[in-house]
Amino acid sequence: MNTAAIRKLRKKLKANDPVYGLWITLESATITEMAVALGLDWVVIDAEHGHLDWHDILEHLRATVRSDTTALIRVTELNLGQIKRALDIGADGVVIPWVETAEQLRQAVSFCTYPPRGVRGIGGERATGWGRCLVEHTAEADEHVLVVPIIETVRAGKNIEELCRVDGVDLFQFGPADYSSTAGYKGQWEGPGVADQLLSIKDSIRKAGKHCGVLPTSNENLIQRREQGFQFLGLGMDAGLLLRSVTGALTAVGRETAIFTSFSPNPSPEQQPAPKTESAPYMGSVANPLPGRPPGFEPNRPEVVTTRNAAKRVELERGVVFQPLVGAHNQAQHLTTGIVTFMPGAQLPYHTHPHGEAITLLTGEAELEVAGRRYRLFPLDNVYIPPGTAHAAFNPSGSKPATFHIAMNSHTPSRTLVAAPGATRKMADDAGGVPGAERVSRHATTPWYEPNPGAKFQDYFNRDLGSIGMSGGYGIFQHGGRLPCHLHDFDESITIIQGTATCIVEGRRYLLSDCATALAPRGRCHYFINDTERPMAMIWVYAGDLPQRYVLNQKCCEPEGCPEK
Repeated sequence: MNTAAIRKLRKKLKANDPVYGLWITLESATITEMAVALGLDWVVIDAEHGHLDWHDILEHLRATVRSDTTALIRVTELNLGQIKRALDIGADGVVIPWVETAEQLRQAVSFCTYPPRGVRGIGGERATGWGRCLVEHTAEADEHVLVVPIIETVRAGKNIEELCRVDGVDLFQFGPADYSSTAGYKGQWEGPGVADQLLSIKDSIRKAGKHCGVLPTSNENLIQRREQGFQFLGLGMDAGLLLRSVTGALTAVGRETAIFTSFSPNPSPEQQPAPKTESAPYMGSVANPLPGRPPGFEPNRPEVVTTRNAAKRVELERGVVFQPLVGAHNQAQHLTTGIVTFMPGAQLPYHTHPHGEAITLLTGEAELEVAGRRYRLFPLDNVYIPPGTAHAAFNPSGSKPATFHIAMNSHTPSRTLVAAPGATRKMADDAGGVPGAERVSRHATTPWYEPNPGAKFQDYFNRDLGSIGMSGGYGIFQHGGRLPCHLHDFDESITIIQGTATCIVEGRRYLLSDCATALAPRGRCHYFINDTERPMAMIWVYAGDLPQRYVLNQKCCEPEGCPEK
């Protein structure tokens, strides 16, 4: 146990200073050596998720010897054997997941302390200098050991006042993704209302004189969390930081950066990962907006509004016309959206794209074939097609055109014609696609969420399909319905498919209707509102599969502009 490092950590926390650290998930102890060399205050060695074994964990602990860096181990559960072993090999404390009650937390403290206070057994292992420092260690261990519960369920949040009264605990870690899941928003980092709930819990902990930790999602979020009063701040996970660096370099040289869990750069439908749920963080909230634009988000392109009448017409096949609304022609990055019209009886033959495509039927009748599976689409149904997946589209009507909204996660899309499969299978009218391949989101059954009064949304495609490079869905606004002033870390396309929308971009006012589309570039402060008596609806697409919405002070969307945070 590194008592000197623990004292320094607690001294900083008591002075309300932030302490910065790293979440360790990779085997190499060199990572922890780097953290020590950089002067980080702490590391958490993650034994709950990932693949670290006890030998890996021990090597990470050894890398912190005689340093000012406190080393904690996140165990898999509230388990006496695991906690005893973690402390015996020299951890300065443990991070314990899924603690929900005061009784569980008292038990955790008991597992971490020696009799008569607790039930930790005395062993002649590394923590005691292999028995040579037994007296000294047992005399000071109970006083210094760090017991850090993770608040990651709604139940824990409701019990926070009782949890704060447990002796022997002065630091609480937050788990936003699991908390969102227990609040009914599985797959969202902070689902609707969750951000405000977590801040309220944080305020209760701080009021009790204790401290809060969280793992931010970006450098900008790190600054925001510090300003919100979180002190135990993770710079990131080691693997995540490495991936962020490599992704940034690839983006700088114009390379696509999508990752599939099959680890194939161009997976076939059979190689596509089964759907998994990730997070969709929202920075700031209506109740606690950011005061200004975060550093590094200065926009370098203006917003662009394109009407359907002004859009170029490109005939893809006889009777099939594409009108690009967002793309390279108006400086969009990693995103193309537009309207495709199929005249009666028209069809688009089998083809593939090197990027993903999302197709939403707006009007008329349509049938879509994906690798021989034929789906009947109804208005506002959406189909996500993975890269490299062969598909074709048809308008079965003999008298009425069909219109689609399409989106692709590339500003330079391409299409390659391929042979049709030998056999075709008609899918049920409510079929939702094939796990690991296409997803069909049925408008009639897709869940709704309402982040703001008068505005509700359906998510059609995002990170729960893998790293697909974009996300999007459908939204409907009643009279007065609006979103708060916000910006994104990526480009956004918003197409108004019903009614009239008012779009405000840093004081500039636009009226959109009849499939008019706004390109909101990265960093532009904007919001939409329905000022009319009739409903307004939109199809929105982000050039990011893990969408982040930075909620800002309303003044950022007014004529005087947005100050830097």
